[in-house]
Amino acid sequence: MNDRKPLIVGIGGTTGGLSSTEHALRAALRAAEVAGARTRLFGGDDLARLPHYNPKQPDRTGDEQDLVETIRAASGLIIASPGYHGSISGVVKNALDLLEDTARDAGRIYLTDMPVGVIVTAYGWQATGSTIAALRSIIHAFRGWPTPFAAAINSRLSRFDPGTGETDAEVMDQLATVGRQVATAALNGWPACEPTPAALAATED
Repeated sequence: MNDRKPLIVGIGGTTGGLSSTEHALRAALRAAEVAGARTRLFGGDDLARLPHYNPKQPDRTGDEQDLVETIRAASGLIIASPGYHGSISGVVKNALDLLEDTARDAGRIYLTDMPVGVIVTAYGWQATGSTIAALRSIIHAFRGWPTPFAAAINSRLSRFDPGTGETDAEVMDQLATVGRQVATAALNGWPACEPTPAALAATED
């Protein structure tokens, strides 16, 4: 058993600067760190640099390789997406599509048995439920385990302070729950399919 702190990866945000979605993801990752995990963030700027996913393109850019290799080494994942027209954003879906590169891995395929937390922000409540359901369906398709609590944030009612990265206490508690559940699951033995030694070595500090 690897005695290093488990790595929790956060994927999410929007193009065009630090968004409510990325603020929310950062808060959840901070909670995961408090719970005892290491974290790595792929925010909006990182996702914007990824080219459109092309399954027939064998060569990946450095940014694409970094994302895939980091997730290969992860013990948990938190996905944060805005709710755009009732579902997840294009940049988040594009990043997740890259996980098809792990389909033939010798160790863990996709997100097999990995705990995955979900965060959704939307300007109103309607899109939060359908977007959470969409993300959980994607996680199931990748053979992952959505953690029990998903954070739904109405950005019309809850605004993040650009300086502190915080919003009202109830929302911050939701985000802490997401981060804590993913970290606790990883610390207590998830995933059953652990990262391979090669994948872990690729993300050594």
